[in-house]
Amino acid sequence: MQAKPTVPVTIESASGQNRLKNSYLFGWYSCTWGTALMVALPVLSVFYLALFPKENIWGHLAETVLPVYITTTLALMLGVGALSIATGVCGAWLVTMCRFPGRRLFEWALLLPFAVPAYVIAYVYTDLLEYSGAVQIFLRELFGWQTAQDYWFPDIRTLGGAILMLAMVLYPYIYLLARASFLEQSTTIHDASRTLGCTPWQSFYRVSLPIARPAIAVGLSLVSMETINDFGTVDYFAVKSMSAGIYDTWLNMSNLGGAAQIASMMMIFVVILISLERLARAKQRQFHSSDRFKTLTGYRLSGWRAWGATLLCSLPVVTGFVIPVWVLTGYALSNIDQLWTSDFITHASHSFILSSCAALLTIIVALLLAYSKRLHKTKSLKIAAQFSSLGYAMPGAVLAIGVIIPLAAFDNFIDALMEEFFNLSTGLLLSGTAFAVVFAYVVRFLAVSVGSVESSLNKITESMDMASRSLGRSPLQTLTKVHLPLIKGGILTAALVVFVDCMKELPATLILRPFNYDTLATYVYQYASDEMLEACSLAALLIVLVGIIPVILLSRTISATRESN
Repeated sequence: MQAKPTVPVTIESASGQNRLKNSYLFGWYSCTWGTALMVALPVLSVFYLALFPKENIWGHLAETVLPVYITTTLALMLGVGALSIATGVCGAWLVTMCRFPGRRLFEWALLLPFAVPAYVIAYVYTDLLEYSGAVQIFLRELFGWQTAQDYWFPDIRTLGGAILMLAMVLYPYIYLLARASFLEQSTTIHDASRTLGCTPWQSFYRVSLPIARPAIAVGLSLVSMETINDFGTVDYFAVKSMSAGIYDTWLNMSNLGGAAQIASMMMIFVVILISLERLARAKQRQFHSSDRFKTLTGYRLSGWRAWGATLLCSLPVVTGFVIPVWVLTGYALSNIDQLWTSDFITHASHSFILSSCAALLTIIVALLLAYSKRLHKTKSLKIAAQFSSLGYAMPGAVLAIGVIIPLAAFDNFIDALMEEFFNLSTGLLLSGTAFAVVFAYVVRFLAVSVGSVESSLNKITESMDMASRSLGRSPLQTLTKVHLPLIKGGILTAALVVFVDCMKELPATLILRPFNYDTLATYVYQYASDEMLEACSLAALLIVLVGIIPVILLSRTISATRESN
């Protein structure tokens, strides 16, 4: 019997496998680049409208308010950055390298102000420090003063007050990264500096601080971007920042093109910040020695130095978390019957639904991006994944403009089409709906999910993929059956962080929300802006309590990197 020829079968089989591989590759490429373009659409929309506005008022803005917006924003960034560096680096060094009463408590407590939105702390301290507030009432009763002319008291609703409020809640970015860097440093370097005659201060200034500089630069860039993004604080304090300028130009002057032009200037600020941060890290490389995981001994402080360290660490915790929570809790408990209403439950449900939807969608998209990079290590997919993280650098007010432009254009197109062919007006389908808010959340916080999911996937050896594929599993089956059970911890962490960030988000929510549709953040903003903090204290307290969740997760993650006595 003559053997059957096998060459044509082999060629046909190989051809079929190539077609299958190409179809899989095309699918992953399409999904990844589709996501990247979705994130890029708001950015491109802002720049397009800034270049081609319906009513060009750029000259008027440049001659009148724009210089004020730029100088105020720069002053705000410099002030908040300086205070955040001083507080964050000092706290990180003390709890990592020194031993003093309460150090174990402050390791995680210094992160607590991270749970308080800047606009909430601004409302609380204004309520405490204004003329009719508890502090000035106490001083007048103590010293017998009758009117404001009898004494001087600093006005908190100024640029300096805004800097102080923002620094109180943003310094944890720098503390977080600086402490992680200090924990990763080799004990041999510090021992060598001490044997060469360096004091603890000299060892910190000459050795530890230069090594931690890249991490501090990253933290400072995050602080600066959050400062640019803030709207609630600067609006309440009447500080003319660029974020407040966008809101004023768009909604009060009814000029979307002018708002887009200011937004494009904010994006330039963000690009400069990111470029400076990368430049600061470009020429620095760190190598960990074998004693990196050796237990840190640290410097044992005694006497006034020990209690001074305790005081320094307790100050930001008390002012940035304890006092705001104490005030809000007191207001909420004394008015619980009036606050626990159907309106409050409705606003809370809006926040939870929108945040949950955004968290779920960001996780799905993050899995798609991270797994596509793992499957196909091409430069094109890497660029697409990096492009998809661009939204986190966009301030909320800028993002709102970038979202509303394409959605409104889509709504107008569909409405015109239906009017022409069916004599039917569809109205607003996407813009002015909850979809627009969720879409903005996904674009803004996608980078958070991508970073966490990708980090978890990188810990799984690629031999697991090869073993699964050799057993006949497709890439999608490998993801669902092998990877998802192994990275569920990272997925849960990312979902919680995105959920909390969405709960606190104010600028984009305030602009994009449907008519008569409030979340906890917009509810607090509206009442507190009308000097009615007690009426929204329960909502503000709930936002703060939910914000503690990522604080606990971050604290555990950092503490697990290295043990210390």
